[in-house]
Amino acid sequence: MPTAEKALAGRNTPMAITNRHFVLRTPLQPPYPQDSERLIVGMGCFWGAEKQFWSLAGVVTTAVGYSAGYTPNPNYEEVCSGLTGHNEVVLIVYKPTRISLTTLLATFWESHNPTQGMRQGNDVGTQYRSGIYFTTAEQEQLGRQTLRRYQQALESKFGSAANEITTEI
Repeated sequence: MPTAEKALAGRNTPMAITNRHFVLRTPLQPPYPQDSERLIVGMGCFWGAEKQFWSLAGVVTTAVGYSAGYTPNPNYEEVCSGLTGHNEVVLIVYKPTRISLTTLLATFWESHNPTQGMRQGNDVGTQYRSGIYFTTAEQEQLGRQTLRRYQQALESKFGSAANEITTEI
């Protein structure tokens, strides 16, 4: 992982996008419905990860992008260089009255291997790390609680051979 001082410079201008989810036909950018919340997760390649969430009832929209790094508005090549600090992530906009945060986090934990460090399967690099990037105190608290529960489950099943979860929160 680069330090902020060693990260690529990036740019001030965000990437131009079409503000419409291709599958859901919902907006990718704010404003979102007033009764919605946002959760950001990293779990390997964002294309496969995004599909795990967009079909869940209560999810308003999903969007892929880069987060948790230093370089402003990085492009794909910059992120792949490993010199931005960014992770491939999925933004999940959801209605807590229709889908619980517990359900979203269970989908997160059960849809990737959170013990692989800077990779997921054949995808290797800092941009493929596991992460929960919370937008509320409840998300942070439940993210940490579920991490502990999943780690305990791994240790219960595999004993001392259990790998440690490397998910950043």
